[in-house]
Amino acid sequence: MGLLCLLGLFDLYLCAGAVDMASSSSFNPPCAACKFLRRKCMPGCIFAPYFPPEDPQKFANVHKIFGASNVTKLLNEIHPHQREDAVNSLAYEAEARIKDPVYGCVGVISVLQRQVQRLQKELDAANTDLLRYACHEISSAAMAPVPPPPAAVAASMGPRQRVELGRRNESGGDPFYQGSADSLFTCPPWSSSPPGDMDERQGGENSM
Repeated sequence: MGLLCLLGLFDLYLCAGAVDMASSSSFNPPCAACKFLRRKCMPGCIFAPYFPPEDPQKFANVHKIFGASNVTKLLNEIHPHQREDAVNSLAYEAEARIKDPVYGCVGVISVLQRQVQRLQKELDAANTDLLRYACHEISSAAMAPVPPPPAAVAASMGPRQRVELGRRNESGGDPFYQGSADSLFTCPPWSSSPPGDMDERQGGENSM
């Protein structure tokens, strides 16, 4: 009877062990930090939310540059809502240090600052050319000749020229080609004799 009890207890122990193994196998895999450090990943592991098991290189870089103990101390000193940004900053700095051991992320920042300065100079040059072009257009428009108003043209003409201009405007068309032949030989405003008198006077002078 006692032997049967011992066998029953042994079977229960084996069943409990099998259940524990099944539950541990169905549990989430350890985080990248615990797997890299070869330790058991506990449910309250501080690295688990920020170092997933599918990205082991992230923690490897951080551990190589800063050390796991320093990262643990930093995460425990800051607020939980700041930990993700802190881990991302550490990972970026660690990756930059591995690529460029001398300057790290400072070299990347310097390159970006030079690009910003170059683009700012190009933008200033473009604005200067645009301003110069606008000033040239304004000066060209100001220096263009302005035609005199019709009233000023009429005031500079004599009485007979005003009459001929009125006739040409009434007849329409080009006043030079459609005007009469007599209108082309008008007297200047300082002469008081008509064109016929001038012709007769010139004929008398020639006969003399």
